Amino acid sequence: MPLAKPFGIAKKLVWEAWLRVRANGGAAGVDGETIEEFERNLSGNLYRLWNRMSSGTYFPQPVREVEIPKRDGGMRSLGIPTITDRIAQTVVKIALEPEVEPQFHPDSYGYRPGKSAVEAVGKARERCWRQDWVVDLDIRAFFDSLDHDLLLRAVRKYTQTRWVLLYIERWLKTPVQRVGGSLDPRVMGTPQGGVISPLLANIFLHLAFDTWTQREFPAVRFERYADDVLAHCSTEKEAHTVLAAVTARLAQCRLQVHPQKTKIVYCKDSNRRGQGAEESFDFLGFTFRPRRARNRDGQYFASFSPAISRRAAKEIRATMRRNWRIRRRTDKSLIDLARMFNPEIRGWIQYYGSFHRSALYSVFRSLDFALVKWAVRKFKRLRGHQRRASRWLARIAKRDAQLFAHWHLLPRKATTG
Repeated sequence: MPLAKPFGIAKKLVWEAWLRVRANGGAAGVDGETIEEFERNLSGNLYRLWNRMSSGTYFPQPVREVEIPKRDGGMRSLGIPTITDRIAQTVVKIALEPEVEPQFHPDSYGYRPGKSAVEAVGKARERCWRQDWVVDLDIRAFFDSLDHDLLLRAVRKYTQTRWVLLYIERWLKTPVQRVGGSLDPRVMGTPQGGVISPLLANIFLHLAFDTWTQREFPAVRFERYADDVLAHCSTEKEAHTVLAAVTARLAQCRLQVHPQKTKIVYCKDSNRRGQGAEESFDFLGFTFRPRRARNRDGQYFASFSPAISRRAAKEIRATMRRNWRIRRRTDKSLIDLARMFNPEIRGWIQYYGSFHRSALYSVFRSLDFALVKWAVRKFKRLRGHQRRASRWLARIAKRDAQLFAHWHLLPRKATTG
């Protein structure tokens, strides 16, 4: 008679985790195994993982480091687990999330079911209208600085499931395979790119920031999206008090507030006569600042509101220029180009068009200018006649405004840039 497994992990849990990992896709880990290769022996691979996790003999492989450019010009390190390890982490996430999710603060928005970045931005806009001052908080290298002992202590407040705690501890200690091939031990932090990392971050900051702020400053409202935090205050003095207290609190939790990126902002608008050293901030790809708006009577006034940030707009243009290379795709028809790029265009409009949609005009004018350049290269009758190509594209946009997802968004005179 076979001995019972020490950990009762259902096979259907592993299957559900596999379905989620397959849907998300992603690159291979240190073993080079892709989703497609894993699937060739799916039943064997999943059974092997279930057997090891159930018996306690599952040990993760090193995390593959990938470097991507940061907005400030530096490089951000991402950790890519293997397919097997991503499935295992998803198993733990499925088991742990229902225990911790009901405990989380309603103003924590990052990586939570039923929550979104757009919702966080909307709530921030509403509170900026009500209160004059904002603490724009930046935690320096948050994911790389998490203390393992404190993190495990935080997780134990919500679960005593042995295998969940065991495998989280093993993942935290998993070494990193650097870009050059060397293996470095991990003594702190949790790799960005891991399936379980966002949930662990929310657990830690729920205790380190959310519940602490609610207890110490019950009148201060905040929005937190992972480690991006805004706190709203009524006076400049209160904002300085809150920032000093939060800085000390995070230091107790072995985290550091970034001294250059953290700032106190005055929410300037037509109804506010004061001023502050800072009157704008960026949050989740939007810039909050005074903007021209019109009331119901048709009168213009200054409203402190969000719109797509310059940095986000620049990244969109760079994506279109670097990845799409529209001008060179003369083997494609206009319909082909629309089918290729509309899904991404719709995503940008759905997100960044949620607030002050007209700020997207300049972004998509550059796209239409690229389409004009494409037409000049593709059609002999338009070569050397950019103005004629521009009028040709404008006629198509007027006749079929739904062809490209952004055409219905732009004023007709702006369609061709």
